[in-house]
Amino acid sequence: MNRTIPVLSAILLVVLVAVASRPQDKKAAAGTPDAAVRSFFEQVKNRNWSSAYSYVSPSSNTDQASIQRELGGKDGSLRTYSTLQEVQTKVLHENDAEALVRANLQWSTAVGASNSSRDVKVVREDGSWKVYWPSEKQQNLPPQVIPVNYLRWDIIRRGPEEDWGAQNVEAPKVRIISMNAIERDGRTIVMGEIVNEDTVPGFVSVGATLLGADNKTLGEESSFDKISHVLLPKEVSPFRIDFPGVKLADVKNVRMTPNSLLVPASADPVIGVLNQRIEKDARGHSMLRGELINQSGQTVNIPHVLATYYDNSGKVIWVADAYVDRALVPQTPVPFTADLREDVAGNVQNYRVTVNHYSLDKGGL
Repeated sequence: MNRTIPVLSAILLVVLVAVASRPQDKKAAAGTPDAAVRSFFEQVKNRNWSSAYSYVSPSSNTDQASIQRELGGKDGSLRTYSTLQEVQTKVLHENDAEALVRANLQWSTAVGASNSSRDVKVVREDGSWKVYWPSEKQQNLPPQVIPVNYLRWDIIRRGPEEDWGAQNVEAPKVRIISMNAIERDGRTIVMGEIVNEDTVPGFVSVGATLLGADNKTLGEESSFDKISHVLLPKEVSPFRIDFPGVKLADVKNVRMTPNSLLVPASADPVIGVLNQRIEKDARGHSMLRGELINQSGQTVNIPHVLATYYDNSGKVIWVADAYVDRALVPQTPVPFTADLREDVAGNVQNYRVTVNHYSLDKGGL
């Protein structure tokens, strides 16, 4: 008898462990609309695609592979280098048959945190709630020939021992053509535009030093991703440099330092910007929206949008950027959204969109 109890306990423990570790039933059920959405995205977070698909309504007319491509990424896009970190849900409206749930998603990506929002339809089926997730429409283009007639600049180096940053040629001539300093959210922000005045391409960056009373240095920063680093001849790029914790009232002078380096470059791929407009999103925030279209024959894996906003005098009053989490395959439009501050939106008279790009076969933004 004394040996029976431990044996029974061991058997019970094995059964409980087996039940706990068993894959979720494909007919996963949720008792409320927001529970269905949270459960769905929890499995997306774990990249458990079969379990995520179990929360999808059959009426969605989609398959597991489509959901995996959309939420897990494909074609070397930014989404393939992203992980869902947090999901917050809010039921917008609900009745006995269906509901609409807003899901605010925070992603951890290769270029930093990314936030997105999606209104998800949820339907009641067989006494439980299921996510209605229609598949994305994929544009199938016929085989075609795209002529390659773009400009290209190569560099012939002295030898393999030459360091990338050490060059025996004159750096391309670049010039800052506008500069504006403002204070927002407890930080001083320096923004403007820089032009490559040379006949050769250059890798460009902008440094700034804030000086206070008695020429005391308050901060030194440089442009990072809010700039187009590779500028072809005569190209103009915006730049924005943030100085956290520095008040503009303490700044007596700003010292700007444009830097350039000769690099090989080409005018391909050409990325067009279509249907640009400023509008409100579902939360009432001002956004710049549009579409990007890759006019070349190669895939652009990670597109990076830069938006420059001007007032009625042509002064740069804000610079924003946004990474697109979908790859740009040839001739297929992809939507983009760039933020626009509410305290700036009323003064915007014009704007300009430029696109950086990263391709796996070439590298570099």
